Amino acid sequence: MTDPVYRRVVIKLSGEYLAGQQGFGIDQATMDRVADDLIAARQLGTEVAVVIGGGNIFRGVEVSSRGVSRPTGDTMGMLATMMNCLALEATIERKGTPARALSAFVMPEISELFTRTAAHKYLAEGRILLLGGGTGNPFFTTDTTAVLRAAEIGAQAVLKATNVDGVYSADPKKDPSATRFDRLTHSQAIEGGYKVMDATAFALARETSLPIIVFSIAEPGSIGAILRGAGHGTIVAG
Repeated sequence: MTDPVYRRVVIKLSGEYLAGQQGFGIDQATMDRVADDLIAARQLGTEVAVVIGGGNIFRGVEVSSRGVSRPTGDTMGMLATMMNCLALEATIERKGTPARALSAFVMPEISELFTRTAAHKYLAEGRILLLGGGTGNPFFTTDTTAVLRAAEIGAQAVLKATNVDGVYSADPKKDPSATRFDRLTHSQAIEGGYKVMDATAFALARETSLPIIVFSIAEPGSIGAILRGAGHGTIVAG
């Protein structure tokens, strides 16, 4: 077996992806497939932490545009990420692999609070971590959360699992002439305004010298392929 390129990573998963073809909520077949990929990644020897969005359940930005305050809307969105974390934790454990959901919010009846000490403890035990609640603050995306948590726990990379196989000059679904980048610097990603990840996340990754690998989650085994250095994606680093 090839040794993984990274020994500890944070994987950013889209909440919308977990809805599958139904467009809302959680599609269990999709959740099972994602869980299988995460378990396979852990079996390579990589310590795995996961940050999940909440867009399949609730998008704070959208409700804010209809009159709810942005802080309230964002808090509701962060609670949606906890629902996804709990569902994925249950799915992973049903498959026989230990997992642990940690929350940015104090909610002892539901989940342990995220601390670096707790994260390091559970990673050392071989558990897959599910990090919910965003940063615990409004106005920050789960993209930024993934980079922040990666820096906090000493991860070597952030893997951005999305619906396209890298960073493009434009939306490849709308612009057939869009070109795909194999590699970008953090500064180039920020200056180019590429929408695959928000500028705050790229800026924090630049400050903390964390590489971001953008790849498609659509193909089974894609996480493991990236970890083995054989995957197809865009590396944002340097």
